[in-house]
Amino acid sequence: MEYTDILVIGGGAAGMAAALAASEAGRRVLLCEKEDRPGGILNRCTHRGFGRAFLGRDLTGQEYAGFFAERLYKSAAEVRTGVTVLSLSQDRTALLSGRKGLFRIKFRFCILAAGCLEKTPGSLGIPGTRPAGVLTAGTAQLLENTDGLIAGYRPVILGSGDVGLIMARQFAESGREVVALIEQKDQVGGLLRNRRECLEPYRIPVLLHTAAVEILGRDRITGVRIRDLETGFTRILHCDTLITAAGLIPDRTLCRDLMPAGRLPDWLRLCGNCESIHDIVDSVTREAMALGASLGQEAPRK
Repeated sequence: MEYTDILVIGGGAAGMAAALAASEAGRRVLLCEKEDRPGGILNRCTHRGFGRAFLGRDLTGQEYAGFFAERLYKSAAEVRTGVTVLSLSQDRTALLSGRKGLFRIKFRFCILAAGCLEKTPGSLGIPGTRPAGVLTAGTAQLLENTDGLIAGYRPVILGSGDVGLIMARQFAESGREVVALIEQKDQVGGLLRNRRECLEPYRIPVLLHTAAVEILGRDRITGVRIRDLETGFTRILHCDTLITAAGLIPDRTLCRDLMPAGRLPDWLRLCGNCESIHDIVDSVTREAMALGASLGQEAPRK
C-alpha cells in the first residue's frame, strides 16, 4: 500500500493551494483530481475578476487555475489526474480508482477540497415537463466555455447569484437576448461588482419578487410561467433555455460514513467551498494555503 503524509482530494483552487503550501512545508503530498487537469470549476470560467485580492492581478478563472497549476507541478507535491477517491476509512486509508484500476493510499492527514454542488432544476420543484434546454448555470458554463457548444439563444435565468449574473453577461456579450433574470427576493444577489458589470451595461431585464411556477414545452423548452409574488399575477416568458442559478451546496459526500457523532475525525479537514461557500476565489486560496501550511507543520514524515 502506498503512503503519503497528506492526501488532498480535489484539484480546484482550494486543493491546489493547500497541496502547494503543505509541500513547501516539507511534507509528502499527493493531490488527486478526477478530471484530466487541475483547476476544477476555474477551468470553465472565461470571465475576469479572479486574483484581484490575492495576486493583485485581474485574471480569468482559467488563467488563475493555470498560475497555481504551474507552481504546483514545479513543487515536490505529486499530482494525479483522472483519479477518483471512492471512499475514506477510519484507519486513514482511501480507496481510489484510476486509469490502472483500484488502489489504496494510507495517509496521516486528509484535506477534502471537493468543492460544491449546484442545486439541480429538479430540486426546485417547478411543475411542468422536463424538456431539453433546462440547465444549471455550471452546466451552461461547461457547454459554452469548455466544450465550445451553444447552451441556448434566448435564455431566462433563474436566480441572481454571481454565477447567474456572469452567465447573463456572457449571453448578452455574444449577442444573444437574455429574456429576463428572475429573483424571488427584493434585491439582486451576488457581489456588487458583478451586479454593476453584468447587468447595467447590457440592460438585462430583472424581475424581483418573482418565481418560476411552470416549465412549458415538450421536446424543447418554449417558455416559463412566472408569478409576481406581491400581486399573484402570472404570465409567460417565451424562451428556448432556462438557466438555474439557485445556489451551491458544499460537497461532503465522502464524509457521510465518517461522522456517526456529527463530528469529523481529527485527521480530516474540509477546505474551500467544501467547508463553506465563498464569494471569491482569493479567500479560498488564502484559507487553503494557511491550512496546508498548518498541517505541513503537524504531519510527521513516515
